[in-house]
Amino acid sequence: MNRASWLDKLYYFLPIAPAQDAAAIVPNDATVLDPPARALWVGTAGNLTVVTRLGTEVTFSNVPAGTLIEVSVSKVKSTSTTAGSIVGMY
Repeated sequence: MNRASWLDKLYYFLPIAPAQDAAAIVPNDATVLDPPARALWVGTAGNLTVVTRLGTEVTFSNVPAGTLIEVSVSKVKSTSTTAGSIVGMY
């Protein structure tokens, strides 16, 4: 493994390292985020149902607009998600 690749992988998993990228996420029950998002920004208030990187489904209820959810997620589900303007941090 070359050094840049090794450092990139290490950087991704360091909990204190800032995100390197961001992208809008449209909730979908079938879409798997690859790589998983490190965190989610919620722009419009509501409920947020996700599947964590380890496979646990959880609903964050009444998430206020402008909240950063610091949980690594592999899915943002459309079922039960009413929050909007969701941005994944990578």
